[in-house]
Amino acid sequence: MSEEILINVTPRETRVAVVENGMLQEVHIERASRRGYVGNIYKGKVIRVMPGMQAAFVEIGLQRAAFLHASDIVRPAASMFPEGDAPPATPTPPISELLREGQEVVVQVVKDPIGSKGARLTTQLSIPSRYVVLLPYSKVLGVSARIEDEAERARLKAALQPQSDSSGMGYIVRTNADGHSAEALQEDLDYLGRLWSAIQASVLEQRVGSCIYEDLALPLRALRDLLHDDVEKVRVDSRETFERTQRFASQFMPLLAERIEHYPGERPIFDLYGVEDEIQKAMQKEVPLKSGGYLVIDQTEAMTTVDVNTGAFLGTRNLEETVYRTNLEAAQSVARQLRLRNLGGIIIIDFIDMGDVEHRRQVMRQLEKALLPDHAKTTVYDFSPLGLVEMTRKRTTESLERQLCEPCPACSGRGTIKTAETLTYEIFREITRAVRQFDAEKLLVLASPRVVSRILEEESAGVAELEEFIGKTIRFQPDEHYTIEQYDVVLL
Repeated sequence: MSEEILINVTPRETRVAVVENGMLQEVHIERASRRGYVGNIYKGKVIRVMPGMQAAFVEIGLQRAAFLHASDIVRPAASMFPEGDAPPATPTPPISELLREGQEVVVQVVKDPIGSKGARLTTQLSIPSRYVVLLPYSKVLGVSARIEDEAERARLKAALQPQSDSSGMGYIVRTNADGHSAEALQEDLDYLGRLWSAIQASVLEQRVGSCIYEDLALPLRALRDLLHDDVEKVRVDSRETFERTQRFASQFMPLLAERIEHYPGERPIFDLYGVEDEIQKAMQKEVPLKSGGYLVIDQTEAMTTVDVNTGAFLGTRNLEETVYRTNLEAAQSVARQLRLRNLGGIIIIDFIDMGDVEHRRQVMRQLEKALLPDHAKTTVYDFSPLGLVEMTRKRTTESLERQLCEPCPACSGRGTIKTAETLTYEIFREITRAVRQFDAEKLLVLASPRVVSRILEEESAGVAELEEFIGKTIRFQPDEHYTIEQYDVVLL
């Protein structure tokens, strides 16, 4: 598998693309005006304790107060630990026993503000480096579940045991550590030790609402989290960022530093690889499949739904075979789209109904296999009695669509607009209501040209009847600045 990382830098925006076998798989975007907060550590103050929710709101200097649940105070989140390494479950004490209003707390952002929700916090700090994650308030020693070889897991755990015993802190070995020497791990441990000392000093010095540790900028974060042995090259189109990534790689991953290269070409690097076109396609609801079928992806506040359709694909044998082939291709495409669009939370996939149990099993295998390269934690459940596949994907930042788009001002994000006919009768009702409430000699209606045109051409008889009914003259005036759903009834 050929994998490349592309880093595109402009003065106010940085974008990172992961391309596998010439196909875009992931896009990460960071804007100077709106950097993400995940991983940042803040000195905060509890402004409200809510016993009924077992949670508290904490002021950390962001636009909205952040949310801290009791389970994120007393123990590490279970998702941080591989199966078998998690601490035993213990009852969570009442939030009122853990926090009080006005109390200062050191917290870390685990989920960015999404929609109308504030950031999600934890007091169980975790500080990542290239190969290791430091857990300063935990004594757990774990190894990433993605490292499956038992001998390698034991070797890595043994390499960290002395440091954990001497420092009294916990560590998680990351997937990137697979196959690396104890010396490389020790370099990371020394770096994390120095960093933690600096953070502790900042806690004492900084005021409430201050950020006392900020995660790396996107280009360096991409190297830390995405660069591994299978990546053939990293291409950076900014000389300054290239030099910065070179220094970072030389210090923390010297064996991979030579794979980073500067792209000096005049043609934009994302255009060269077709990334811009793929990003535009990721804004569309429909995703075509090579067979002629297609997916329809709908993202809502509660969940994301994916509908699979055969479209123009007729197959060569029979209907069951056609459906099976379409679903296999769809499973591969769904996994890619989830990564590309950064869709998270609850995801419902409506594959085309299959009668053959073995076909269902093969489609599930294909989906699970296609999800393996995904860095986000995913959980997939088998076909439900209704023939739906339910899954979850961990989400820490907004989806690609919500980062790049905003709700349509004409439809307010509904995806549909009222017809001109509907608006005509809505305006007539508003006129009747206004006349009953206020005195006026005549009325002026301002609306979009399309609505006014329909009223004057197709509803002229209706206007005459309405004028007779209310005993007043009505004038209609088109205004190009009005969207189709906007109108005003003015009393003159």
